[in-house]
Amino acid sequence: IEFGKEDQEIGKLAIQSLEKATEALKSDAIDVLVTAPINKLTIQSDTFKFPGHTNYLAKELGGSSLMFMVTEELKVGLLTDHVPVKDVAKHITPKLITEKVDTVYESLIKDFKINKPRIAVLGINPHAGDNGVIGEEDDKVVKPTLEKIREKGKLVYGPYSADSFFGSKNHKNFDAVIASYHDQGLIPFKTITFGEGVNFTAGLSKVRTSPDHGTAFEIAGKGVADETSFKEAVFTAIQIFKNRKEYKRISKNPLKTASKKI
Repeated sequence: IEFGKEDQEIGKLAIQSLEKATEALKSDAIDVLVTAPINKLTIQSDTFKFPGHTNYLAKELGGSSLMFMVTEELKVGLLTDHVPVKDVAKHITPKLITEKVDTVYESLIKDFKINKPRIAVLGINPHAGDNGVIGEEDDKVVKPTLEKIREKGKLVYGPYSADSFFGSKNHKNFDAVIASYHDQGLIPFKTITFGEGVNFTAGLSKVRTSPDHGTAFEIAGKGVADETSFKEAVFTAIQIFKNRKEYKRISKNPLKTASKKI
């Protein structure tokens, strides 16, 4: 093994490791899965054509998967993740928005013990379209979809203009933020939390987390890597697993649990 070099053989071994770990997760031999970063190029093969862990695990475990970047103070989900910017707008449909909002909402309740979550959604276009002047998707797709979701009782608001949302600290008024595309969400998240964030795949039947950074080949073997995010990924996975168990226990007999508190 040569540190910091792309190697197809290492990519094959990484996928074999992922497949074995996923089998163990599905069979309940392990409770949670924490994945280290992988090189998206070297893992590609005739049998593995996924852009990363998230899409593979969604296929294997089922559910509506969502990339959810989390810390104690900030949680950012994505409507689209590894989608080219030129294709983002056509990917964002009322169905997709509803699915992703539902996934974030349920995750906040079951995985993070937030009873009545408040969620903000960022616009697709600059200034959230500026009333249709800079694109009509926010007014014609995002806004009416969020209104329908809100009518069902979920506290979801937007679309907000992304350029000033984090700088004005508006994110502190919400339990989670949903960005329209990868860099719109991850740039502010990593700027605010870098080294402490965790990538959690919400919406799956099992718990999977990873650190919030990539392979960082440029520092491989130099002894300067910061392990904080990886440790946070381990601790977060354990906590989410415990929170889910508690949620299931309470949900089975809510009246009995409530009477005990009284």
